[in-house]
Amino acid sequence: MSQQQPQPWPVASATGVGSWPGEDPDEAMRTIVGELPDLPHLPELPARGAGADMIGRAAGLLVDLPVEVQPTGWRVVDTPGRDLARAGSFLSYDMDALTEHLHAYEGPLKVQIAGPWTLAAAIELRNGQRVVSDPGAHRDLAESHLEGVLAHVADVRRRVPGARVIVQVDEPTLPAVLLGRLPTASGLGVLPAVDRVLVESVLRTLFAGIEESGAVPAAHCCAAGAPVDLLRRSGARALSLDARLLTRAHDEMVGTAVEAGVGFLLGVVPPTDPPAPARPSGTAADAATAAARRSAGMSDPAAIVDPVRELWNRLGFSPDLLSQVVVTTPACGLAGASPRHARAALEAARGGARVLRDEPRR
Repeated sequence: MSQQQPQPWPVASATGVGSWPGEDPDEAMRTIVGELPDLPHLPELPARGAGADMIGRAAGLLVDLPVEVQPTGWRVVDTPGRDLARAGSFLSYDMDALTEHLHAYEGPLKVQIAGPWTLAAAIELRNGQRVVSDPGAHRDLAESHLEGVLAHVADVRRRVPGARVIVQVDEPTLPAVLLGRLPTASGLGVLPAVDRVLVESVLRTLFAGIEESGAVPAAHCCAAGAPVDLLRRSGARALSLDARLLTRAHDEMVGTAVEAGVGFLLGVVPPTDPPAPARPSGTAADAATAAARRSAGMSDPAAIVDPVRELWNRLGFSPDLLSQVVVTTPACGLAGASPRHARAALEAARGGARVLRDEPRR
């Protein structure tokens, strides 16, 4: 194995994936900074409505490519309207909360943005077809997206000068793009698969631009069939994946990435509340919380990271490297969780990170 490069986070770090429940950016930022002191992230609060979601936030960053909300989703239009203004306002509120709580912070800071392929699969052309179906339209979107992402990174760095910014490019739709599983506008067919060489080229340009800006390019895909090799070859320096979806079939791809110095953010904590148990009479709120955590499988930090330790043992790398290379996270965003579960999920991820440091072997 080649010498492992230092990762942009401290040993035994934990972080969130991106989204968070609720509508108050100040409260969300305060909670995340308190729960994730070593690797905080800028949260998304989609409960506020269109423009605060993953697609809306990225759409609001596009340069000279206005879109608006239609009944079927976001669509390209001629002139910007109130939907883009709303998206810009939401991001402005979020950035103000980031500045308030982290202006003097020094260390790694993660921000998330929908990637060009997920965005092109979600945004429609004027004729109702997806942008991804038109090579020229997608090329324009990718260029606009790159410009907007770099401007966003520059703003984050101005507001938190001591941060080492990690840009997590969210591509949950990428497997469907590569496999030709996106439905047409009519819903009666599917769009052709996009050539992998083109997909890789677009991502490589984006990741290179992020790195040249002084930030660290990362990629997130919580879907089954995440293209680990393609994302590594494209220049992602860290990969955010659902650990529960990694099987022995992924071992070689993950091992190659580790040898290349790529870090991993691995989802180990359920992102939503468990089914409500029968309510016992006469119990206190803390007992109910403990019961909920047990039901969610979060009460034993060692158990939640067992898939990661098993993977590492199969790969045969030094146990001492595990907590350097791997950051523990929830399995996906926490927008669908209750505030109590979301906070408990971050606590569980922190506990799992300590297990990877102190007990790397199962």
